[in-house]
Amino acid sequence: MEHSHLVWTRCTEWSGRHLTPSDLGKLAEYRDWLLTEAVKAGGIGPYETERIDNRHIGDSLLFAGGFPINPKHILDVGSGVGLPGIPLSILMPDTRFSLLDRSGRRIELMKRAVRVLDLENVEVVLGDIANWQTPVDGIVSRASLSPDQAVTSFTRILGPEGRAVVGGSWASPPEVVGFDLMEVPGAVLDQRVWLLIMRPQ
Repeated sequence: MEHSHLVWTRCTEWSGRHLTPSDLGKLAEYRDWLLTEAVKAGGIGPYETERIDNRHIGDSLLFAGGFPINPKHILDVGSGVGLPGIPLSILMPDTRFSLLDRSGRRIELMKRAVRVLDLENVEVVLGDIANWQTPVDGIVSRASLSPDQAVTSFTRILGPEGRAVVGGSWASPPEVVGFDLMEVPGAVLDQRVWLLIMRPQ
């Protein structure tokens, strides 16, 4: 568990924020939930268990680095089992999070996680980004859409001062029209990773 805390703290400090002991406890509780209920229900693959600290929870915390100021409302598109939305909601308790997914099974899993963790700033929503109408000032997504789909969908609902942060498993720096690139040094996580940042023009 000490290793987990070190990884999560590094990722959070890189984003310019701070985890309290209570936050670390909640993240550990979420980690345990992922390793048990989420894996058993097929929400996360059994071969991912050794990468949960770094490539799932740690990676999710990095998304905060794309927001210089905490948004009032963040939409997590294609949240799955709550990544990156749930770790971010623990780190940013004053921000309201909507976790959006098209799968009823994953929605029920996320609702369970939100209840277990007692996350008062999180709502879980069954639906598709194409049908989302409420403007937001923050969007996060772990590459659940193609870059072209993301630009079209996010521009429609993102407020004038908002921004979207997209992550993915890229082996080299991606070049995507409509997004700026933010590099995360390898010493922060376990290898270099990149975030795509979109701001309305």
